[in-house]
Amino acid sequence: MSFAETQLKNLQTPALVLDETKMMRNIQRLAKQVDGLGVSLRPHLKTVKSTEISRRLLTDGSGPATVSTLIEAEVFAEAGVKDIIYAVGITPQKLDRVAAIRSKGCDLAVVLDSVAQAHAVADASARLGLAIPALIELDCDGHRSGVVPGDPVLLEIGRVLHDGASELRGVLTHAGESYEIQGRHGHEIFAKQERDAAVQSANALQDAGMPCPVVSVGSTPTAHSARKLDGVTEVRAGVYAFFDLVQAGIGVCDLDDIALSVLTTVLGHQHQKGWIIVDAGWMALSQDRGTANQRIDQGYGVVCDEAGQMIPDLIVIKANQEHGIIARRPGSEGKLPALPLGTRLRILPNHACAMAAQFTEYNVIPADHEADLCVWPRFGGW
Repeated sequence: MSFAETQLKNLQTPALVLDETKMMRNIQRLAKQVDGLGVSLRPHLKTVKSTEISRRLLTDGSGPATVSTLIEAEVFAEAGVKDIIYAVGITPQKLDRVAAIRSKGCDLAVVLDSVAQAHAVADASARLGLAIPALIELDCDGHRSGVVPGDPVLLEIGRVLHDGASELRGVLTHAGESYEIQGRHGHEIFAKQERDAAVQSANALQDAGMPCPVVSVGSTPTAHSARKLDGVTEVRAGVYAFFDLVQAGIGVCDLDDIALSVLTTVLGHQHQKGWIIVDAGWMALSQDRGTANQRIDQGYGVVCDEAGQMIPDLIVIKANQEHGIIARRPGSEGKLPALPLGTRLRILPNHACAMAAQFTEYNVIPADHEADLCVWPRFGGW
């Protein structure tokens, strides 16, 4: 146990704990994978929401980066990130805020998938006297938003942007359905779908005489499994810095790669029911049940001891607002471990983004085993 881990006993619980050694290993793993494919990596900062971590994720801290809220764009731009894609469909009411961020020296681009959005961006660009860059979102797997490759509306959107006062920056897609598939082979198939959709659409724009300098793909599963990305310029991924039980459940990482956990304290027992009660409920763990339909249902999180070592077959089976109920996994055999009042435990997240969102700071176990536990602020909001 490192010196910082011995200091966990001083924290009030629940508290968010980050293992820097595991995080850096995860970051370096994907950087090596993407570099080997000959494209650039544009990390998604929505998971971390921390300038301390962004400096470790981004090349010299300046980008490129992806965000999912404008507050993220504002905070990271202020911290020196100069190249950002706001990867949530734009609405007209947000364009003045986008322009304000751009005016401070950050190349912030927006995403859209309709002619109406394209007109809004072009009109705002003309009104404000600056060209707001936009990427056309593509639907590569029916997951959510985007233009289906081959739909003539792609060229119509592109023409509105290119001929108007705005800038057609490129195309972007996200294989969100890859989260529903287990195993590298399935993720490779989705990675190919991403690439094919993006490259086909980029070629269509260019054949019509329009620019497409950015061809952006990515999700954490496909980024780790892509084998060939000819025609793609960049890959996006986010949760890979921390990983979580969902990613472990679909085979992208191992449980030991998960860098994030919630420290909690045993506050009571229901011995006849086989329950251990802790002070981390859904306000700390979130209500995400992303593993419920996987081969192994991890409840509301896997239980570890204070040093982060998993306790076999022990999960959070139920979460109230401020109470978590720990029990043996349904179907498992053996006795409940003796965890008396005051015992410290750590809970691994189903969804790292959702767990982290409950807190305003990370309690960081540094990679230097002789260093003190330290605190890195994180932010929220929109």
